[in-house]
Amino acid sequence: MSQIELISYSGKKVVYVDLSGSKASELPPKIAEAKRLIASQPRASALILTNVTDVELTSQTSAIMKDFSTHNTPYAKASAVVGVEGLKKIIYSAVQRVSGRSIPTFDTIQQAKDWLVGQ
Repeated sequence: MSQIELISYSGKKVVYVDLSGSKASELPPKIAEAKRLIASQPRASALILTNVTDVELTSQTSAIMKDFSTHNTPYAKASAVVGVEGLKKIIYSAVQRVSGRSIPTFDTIQQAKDWLVGQ
């Protein structure tokens, strides 16, 4: 899989945003690409899966993820996240508050995809 792509799963399209292992400085171009792909989807239709496993935590990371989630709100039908552990839980809580969205976390990509296509 590439880092940002539209995948087909159980007959539905899922926007897969793989940020795993990214340094904070690597996030802006990846997020910009993801925003473009998500904004190309009809409003309130996108199923979005974001993998944040081993993403570097900084104040920049927090700001980028808050902006990303807020940007996606009009396009998202449902979103799921994989890789939220440790201190990322604090950023994750802030992202949900800022965006006003409830975005469930999952232990595996498979679990997240199964949940998304059921929405």
